[in-house]
Amino acid sequence: MSLLLELAGNKAKARAAAKELSVAQLENLIAGFNNALEKAKEEAAAYDAERALKSARAEEIANLIAKSGLTMEEVALLTTPKAGATKGKTVEPKYRLTVEGETHEWTGRGRTPKVFQAYFDAGNSRDSVEIK
Repeated sequence: MSLLLELAGNKAKARAAAKELSVAQLENLIAGFNNALEKAKEEAAAYDAERALKSARAEEIANLIAKSGLTMEEVALLTTPKAGATKGKTVEPKYRLTVEGETHEWTGRGRTPKVFQAYFDAGNSRDSVEIK
């Protein structure tokens, strides 16, 4: 590939390299380069058309937002996915137990703390430690 870049940047070197080829080889090489040039032009045109279409759509959306009275920031806030209903929120404790002057609280979710489990195993009910 570096040879092609070198030949593309220097006409004299390209002419010198072309002298080593026959006429048929040069015509074949030129046809291949012409095909590559046409394909590169088509790809560039398709890319430009896609960019123009996206730009037009973005302008249309911006106009709709402006007409609605919303700002871009408000739209971004309204369209961001919401976190789970309980994700990140703390849950108020549902049970409270005082043992040896130390108060223990538990939400009632997850694994039962050892202090509460010992209390329940002693025959006490959850209702007796429920916060009301």
